[in-house]
Amino acid sequence: MHQITVRYFASIREAMGTGHESLQTAAATVGALREELMGRSAAAAQALAAGKAVRMALNQTMCEGDTEIRSGDEVAFFPPVTGG
Repeated sequence: MHQITVRYFASIREAMGTGHESLQTAAATVGALREELMGRSAAAAQALAAGKAVRMALNQTMCEGDTEIRSGDEVAFFPPVTGG
C-alpha cells in the first residue's frame, strides 16, 4: 500500500467533489490508480474514462499511465488545456 496525495483540476475536480485528497492505494502505477478512482462513482468513471483525454502528472512532472507510484508521491489528473 502507498500513502499518496491526489490532486484534481478543472472539470475533474468538479466530478470528484474535491480538489485534493490523501489516500492509501494498492495501485502500482498512475494508470492503475486512475482505474481505481474510476470505480468510486459514476461521475468519477465518466471524468477519468479511458477514452477521455486526461493528463496525468507525478510529483509535478507529466507522466504516462505506466509510471510507478511510491509512498509520498503526488499524482495529479487534469483535462487537456484548450486555448483560444
